[in-house]
Amino acid sequence: MSEPLLDRRGLLRAAVGAGVAGGLGLALPGTALAALGPAGFPAYQYIGTPFDKANLRYNPTNELIFPCIRGMYDKIANPLGRYYLYYAPHDSPGGICLAYGNSLGGRFTEHPNNPIIANTWSPYYSVSHVSSPHIIWNAANRQFYLYFHGENNTTRMAWSTDGVRFTYHGTVLHTGLIPGSTETSYARVFEHTVTGLGNKYVMGVTNGTRKIFWGWSSNGKDWQFDPTPLVSPGPDGQRDISGPSLLKRNGTAYIVYHGNSGNMFLTEVGNAFDREIHLGVFHRPLAGAPDNGRSAAPSFGTDGGVQYMFYEAGSRTGATIAVARAV
Repeated sequence: MSEPLLDRRGLLRAAVGAGVAGGLGLALPGTALAALGPAGFPAYQYIGTPFDKANLRYNPTNELIFPCIRGMYDKIANPLGRYYLYYAPHDSPGGICLAYGNSLGGRFTEHPNNPIIANTWSPYYSVSHVSSPHIIWNAANRQFYLYFHGENNTTRMAWSTDGVRFTYHGTVLHTGLIPGSTETSYARVFEHTVTGLGNKYVMGVTNGTRKIFWGWSSNGKDWQFDPTPLVSPGPDGQRDISGPSLLKRNGTAYIVYHGNSGNMFLTEVGNAFDREIHLGVFHRPLAGAPDNGRSAAPSFGTDGGVQYMFYEAGSRTGATIAVARAV
């Protein structure tokens, strides 16, 4: 963290990337076809929820946010299921939760010991809540790195060899590392090398008035951050934006994120991550359940050649996890 912050105008920029996700062919209370996204991205159609929120053992606030799904079958021996889905309540006490399943087209089972990470972890911290889990796989040391916030001005990291039992690493970002920031939360981390930075990972993070900022790291533990926003909400007609993911298509790279209107938006950042070309609405939420006019925090991936989008569906105080499939 000792190296100086870089001038965004004079250097390459980076952002967050997409995770491994999958689809769930579940019971539908109603389907609707999303508008075709800009830049030739597919339409996404809601297909269901991975579990019934009302039947969860751990659901302290009746809100679930920030899905992150990962395939485990090619990473560890004898996983609980082929796929792990991480999510969390947001309001106090929050808690990082896990569900698992053997098919991305089937139901997921809640882990019996949720939350797997709580808002108190002695002797490291005791906060009002922890939330917004995002997990990556470090193949070099065969460890999972899990990033989460608590409070909103702090992003933390823990590591695991099985994706269930974690060892605390520490704080990887706080407001003191981005001048003028009041919030450093909802971080997503992905492997992506930016020429000239000597990095392996990039982090996208939400700050203050909910702009998207970014940082870079060679090891996923020690980070530097650019003080200038990567993507700002004004060109989208938004006040706040958050929950970014990176998609690559047409020989270039894009950031997908949600705005306060309830829509998801698309901005091209380019392969060199030196652009900010706002392309408009990427995905519009369903007017009815479960979106009720709001879709957020997308996590993308492909299963069996089919593209899926896990996302946060519904109002901020009553959201659930939903899945849409490319059509």
